[in-house]
Amino acid sequence: MYWLRLIRWQNLLIVFLTQMLAWGCVVLPLQHHTEVQLLLNPVNFLLLSFSTVAIAAAGYIINDYFDIKIDIINRPDTVILEKSIPLRMAILAHSALNIAGIIAAAVVARRAGHYSWLALQIGCSVMLWFYSTHFKRQFMIGNVVVALLTSFTIIALMLYEPAIHYYLSQPPFIPFKDNSIPNPAYVLGIYTCFAFTLTWMREIVKDMEDFKGDANEGCITMPIKWGLERSGRFTQALGIIAIVPLLFGAYKLINAQWIALGIYAIVLLAMPVAIWIFNLNKKATTIHYHTMSRWLKIIMVSGIGSLILYYFQTNG
Repeated sequence: MYWLRLIRWQNLLIVFLTQMLAWGCVVLPLQHHTEVQLLLNPVNFLLLSFSTVAIAAAGYIINDYFDIKIDIINRPDTVILEKSIPLRMAILAHSALNIAGIIAAAVVARRAGHYSWLALQIGCSVMLWFYSTHFKRQFMIGNVVVALLTSFTIIALMLYEPAIHYYLSQPPFIPFKDNSIPNPAYVLGIYTCFAFTLTWMREIVKDMEDFKGDANEGCITMPIKWGLERSGRFTQALGIIAIVPLLFGAYKLINAQWIALGIYAIVLLAMPVAIWIFNLNKKATTIHYHTMSRWLKIIMVSGIGSLILYYFQTNG
C-alpha cells in the first residue's frame, strides 16, 4: 500500500488511461483510414504505455526522495520515505523502473527500426532527475518541465506511430466517405497543447499551496518570487490562453457539423476553465489552492473523456 502511494497510482492510472484513449480512439481507427500498417498494435502499445508509466513512477519516487524536508513541513501526514519505505529501497526501485521503462520502449523502437526514438524516454528520465534535484526549486523552469513531461504522454504516441506522421502535412479536416473528419494529428496536437497549458497552471497552483515549505527550503518558485496574487494573475492568463483555442476549435467543429464535440468543448472544457479562472484569486489559503489544483485535474480528465465522443462520431 505504501508503495502504491509513493508512486501516485491514481496519477499513473490517469496517464495510462490518457494514452489508452488517445491510442484507441484516434490512433487505432487509422487502420480503417490508411493502407499503412500500424506499428502500435496492442502489444507494442502496451509496451510503450508501460514505458511511460514506469518512467513516471520512477520520477515520483525520486521527487519524494529529494523533497523529504519540504514534505515534512507541507504535508507531514503523507510522508512515506524513511517512515515506511527505506531510502535505499526507494533508490533501487527508481533505478529498476527507469531501466524497465527504457527497455520496453527500446523493444518498440527496434521493431520500428528507429532507435533514435528512444531519446524521448531517456530524455524524460534525465529531465525527471534534474527536475527533482534542481529545476523544481528554480523560478518557472520546474513548472514548464513538468508540463512538457505531461505533454510527452501524447507526443510519444505521435512519435512511435508512423501512420500519424503522414497526417502532419494534411489540412485540419480531411475527406472520408461522404463527410470529413478532424485530422488525427491535429486532434492529438490540440490535446497535447491543452495538457501542457493546464499542467503548467496546476504546477503553479501547487507551488502556491506549498508556499510555506518551499520558502523554508530556499526554493525560488513563482509564488515566492512574485507573491501569491501576481502568480495567480499569471495563471489566470494561462487559463485564457487555453480557452481561446478551445472556443476557436469548437467554432470550427460546429461549422463542420461536428456539433456534439463542439458543444462538449464549450460546456465541459472552456466554461469550467473560465469559472476556475474567476475563482482562483478569491482566497489565499492552502485549502483553497488544493481545491483549485484538484479541479484542474478534473477538467483535464474531462478533456480526455472527449476522445470517446470523437471516436463514436468518427466511426459511427
